[in-house]
Amino acid sequence: MDALFGKTVDMLTAVLDFRSERHKIISSNIANLDTPGYLPRELTFREALQGVVDNGEEEPMAVTDERHLSEGSTVAGEVVVSGDKVDIDDQMAKMVENQLMYNFSVDLMARKFRGLKTVLEEAK
Repeated sequence: MDALFGKTVDMLTAVLDFRSERHKIISSNIANLDTPGYLPRELTFREALQGVVDNGEEEPMAVTDERHLSEGSTVAGEVVVSGDKVDIDDQMAKMVENQLMYNFSVDLMARKFRGLKTVLEEAK
């Protein structure tokens, strides 16, 4: 299947999974806005990616849940506490950014499949 899709579809699938999980976490932060003692969480990706870029090597991934990405996946992240209390403006900005990035990834995936469709139609 790699011959047909290359690594693009796998990478975009991993990005969509990451964006979907981040959306759940941001939604949870917003839902718990008035919950006493609740600390906002964040799914860190940039920090994990920056560590890989700085060190030139990947951190070993531990699979503790069947929904975790495989070792060959290009996206890694960790849920961490990201502040003292929930700031609605900050969370809404993160939600919008995440949604835009999700939509962009879906558009890239659609373009990949349209290109494949065009190639297959031309081959007839």
